[in-house]
Amino acid sequence: MAMASRVLSKSKQLYAGQIVLQRGNLGPIRSYAKEAAPPGLKGDEMLKNIFFEVKKKFETAMSVLRKEKITIDPEDTAAVSQYANVMKTVREKADLFSESQRIQYTIQTRTQNIPDARTYLLTLKEIRIKRGLTDELGAETLMMDALERIEKELKKPLMRSDKKSMGLLLVEFDKINKKLGIRKEDLPKYEEQLELKIAKAQLEELKKDALEAMESQKKREEFKDEQMVDVKSLDIRNFI
Repeated sequence: MAMASRVLSKSKQLYAGQIVLQRGNLGPIRSYAKEAAPPGLKGDEMLKNIFFEVKKKFETAMSVLRKEKITIDPEDTAAVSQYANVMKTVREKADLFSESQRIQYTIQTRTQNIPDARTYLLTLKEIRIKRGLTDELGAETLMMDALERIEKELKKPLMRSDKKSMGLLLVEFDKINKKLGIRKEDLPKYEEQLELKIAKAQLEELKKDALEAMESQKKREEFKDEQMVDVKSLDIRNFI
């Protein structure tokens, strides 16, 4: 186990970073610190507050992970589901965003000052692409077609402040959702599927880094006679 105790150093860093310092998690913390800061609060004090907030979230996440066994096997449905559940517990305990919540937050901040419907839809597409999400059902094309029809009738761009015309567009969107079999009540299911995809991708990264670290350590003289352990048998709780 001497080798196993060293090979996860890189994976441990990746793992911890994914949990606490995921892209988007610091945004709300900065906002919180800024809003809570009394008048005249110096920059150093704000940074200190942010640091302690992140530190608190990190420690909370680690306290959960020390109690949970994680199997590094992205091809095992049960292992992926278990990992996703552990990450959900971490987010709930440490008050972190889920991927769906981060996407929602990004949409809100990126689109709040957009005046017209066309730019709004194009911005949604840009966010989707940057997040690595696919439009498998072709919903975006159908939504843009609906917008084209309404703007053709209006003979001008559809502004989001035009409540009446926006209402007509939303009716068209409801028809599209019905046609594609998308229901609001199924949104939790879609969010769960998204989190499972993310969990699998993260386990693949952990496995890749663990194997690379093990191969690197095996080449060192002091470990050349050690038998390489199965990545799936490594218990992350021993290394955090």
